[in-house]
Amino acid sequence: MITETTEAPASDTSVSAPTDRAPTWHQMNWRQAERNVRRLQTRIAQATQAGKWGKVKALQRLLTHSYSGKALAVRRVTENTGQRTPGVDGETWKTPEQKTTALYTLQQRGYHPRPLRRIYIPKSNGAQRPLSIPIMRDRAMQALYLLALDPVAETLADPNSYGFRSARSAADAIEACFIALCKNDRAQWVLEGDIRSCFDRISHEWLLTHIPMEKAILKKWLKAGYIERRCLHATEEGTPQGGIISPVIANMTLDGLEQLLSSHFPKKGRNGGKAKVNLIRYADDFCITGASKELLEQEVKPLVEQFLRERGLELSTEKTVVTHIEQGFDFLGQTIRKYRRGKRTKFFITPSKKSVKVFLRKIRKRIKESGDLTASELIGELNPMIRGWALYHRHVVSKDIFHAADHAIFQALWRWARRRHRHKPRRWIKERYFPDKGPNRWVFTGVFKTEKGETRVIHLLAASSIRIERHTKVKAPANPYDPAWEEYFEKRLDVRMNARLKGRRWLRHLWKEQNGLCPICNQKITKITGWHSHHILWRSKGGSDGVENRVLLHPTCHQQVHSQKLHVEKPRPVTRALRKA
Repeated sequence: MITETTEAPASDTSVSAPTDRAPTWHQMNWRQAERNVRRLQTRIAQATQAGKWGKVKALQRLLTHSYSGKALAVRRVTENTGQRTPGVDGETWKTPEQKTTALYTLQQRGYHPRPLRRIYIPKSNGAQRPLSIPIMRDRAMQALYLLALDPVAETLADPNSYGFRSARSAADAIEACFIALCKNDRAQWVLEGDIRSCFDRISHEWLLTHIPMEKAILKKWLKAGYIERRCLHATEEGTPQGGIISPVIANMTLDGLEQLLSSHFPKKGRNGGKAKVNLIRYADDFCITGASKELLEQEVKPLVEQFLRERGLELSTEKTVVTHIEQGFDFLGQTIRKYRRGKRTKFFITPSKKSVKVFLRKIRKRIKESGDLTASELIGELNPMIRGWALYHRHVVSKDIFHAADHAIFQALWRWARRRHRHKPRRWIKERYFPDKGPNRWVFTGVFKTEKGETRVIHLLAASSIRIERHTKVKAPANPYDPAWEEYFEKRLDVRMNARLKGRRWLRHLWKEQNGLCPICNQKITKITGWHSHHILWRSKGGSDGVENRVLLHPTCHQQVHSQKLHVEKPRPVTRALRKA
């Protein structure tokens, strides 16, 4: 394992370059860094629950000036999906030396963020979404302050807020809709809310007054401006989309709406119980249930508008509508609707037509643009797209839609094969690209050779092969920074990772064998952290590709092992009884 190293003290943050006694990037004691940060985050959450804001501020300062916090911040921005995307300075941190030096640039004194690089990404409706990209140093500073702000945000968050929160997902929001609407005695009307340009219009004055973090740093980020077509533009409102800390700030801006509605329409009591007002929010998309159309339009909607107006926001008049549940409405890519059959009603949640249409459009576009790709290469690109879409919709009534999507993909691939072999008979094309696989017929198949020269066969994943599973909603008061909820979140992580790794038996076996822990840093391996499969006996030294010679490591831990040529032993599985003890 990695030799334990002593952390550089927090007072060493004034040094501008790494010293001889400070560990290099591949010598970091990540286990100790995780422990230090987690311990401070837990204390911040507990102080927030007790309302001790002076202690919260002191603990946040301690965390943002700590060596461990800075190391984890740099690690995050150099491992996430945007690690290769530069800001206006064109720089990225790729080498261990650059990452080590970056630790000593995260100084609060004299810190001035650079303007953001503005790009635009297309939206599904054809419009353009502005995305602002900070430089690497500013991203790391935001990640550092996010470590201190997130425990406060989780403790104060609305119970039914599910977007951009750890251990919560869109599936939780959809399940909350099911609970609020499924039975006949539940609400029958829904206010579909949409906030106009939420991220771009939040009031800076409100943020500087109410967000519990260092005001000078927050103001510098908000006023940094952005560069578009070589011109500097000032930012007088809003928080930039693309910043690591922006989603949490936007969430904290909208927190309090559920409490406001509960105070006006309490769920207990004769009058409040009849209102049936429930809020389900995912980031800036939300829906509010109600007993009648008049209640939502004349009482609930004005309250929401007043709440948003104080924060510099407003509802979109085009997208904010009141709908009866029998007409149905779309929320987070799902259609939520109740069907009446005589005196009986049936409640269904299905993938929305728009979601299916956008998914198939992407698949067809990728097939048309495949160019000279072989069948195996095309399958390698399509399978992650199909798996991701199907996994997202697997918690609702989607089996028939999965079969229909499979048929549409087959038709697109058949046209692709016919175009490639215009002079070949259909039987020849069928035998080459669509052989039978057991009981399944017409399975799109490709053949490729491995580095060792072995021939392997790869099949296209069928969306209908993804098993439909009912999602269990996270408990509303659960807080990932509260030690009292530690066991609860561990169980949920086990269930979620087991479901995600189904179909990849060797990967699931390794994850279970290691109890979900990286043997180097002893921290959880999740979808967010990512993982690398490490060969215990390197292949260059004759090691096999078998499961008995492999272990899952975090990406940074994997780099650490190879750079220092460390030997990793197979972890011994911990029995359930021992884990409870």
